[in-house]
Amino acid sequence: MKTISLIVVSLFFFSCQNQAKLDIQKEKQASIDSMKVVIEKQKVIDSMKVEMSQIEKQKEVIVVNHTTETNTKTAKKKKWSGAAKGAVIGAGVGAVTGAIISKKKGEGAIIGGLAGAGVGAGTGAIIDDSNKN
Repeated sequence: MKTISLIVVSLFFFSCQNQAKLDIQKEKQASIDSMKVVIEKQKVIDSMKVEMSQIEKQKEVIVVNHTTETNTKTAKKKKWSGAAKGAVIGAGVGAVTGAIISKKKGEGAIIGGLAGAGVGAGTGAIIDDSNKN
């Protein structure tokens, strides 16, 4: 009877050890599988980051091209200087005044226009200088 009980206890002991080894192997395999899942998820995340950076680069290029187009469309026209405006206004007023005052209408208009243009240009230049300072 001692022999049979010793054999039964030995079988039970060895079977428990084998079961423990199988459990350890299953746990190792489970952690390897979970690591593989995490690695796959990280690969997907990394590829998405690469795609997003490429999309951001494309957006930057589009914005640069868009601003270039708007700058060419909104180019400001050159304005007349104060001297030029004064010369034109002075010439007109001088020509009218010279034609009214002079007995010879044509000569009076020419002389008045030239004098008015000179005075108007001078006055416009003075106004330009005072506006710059």
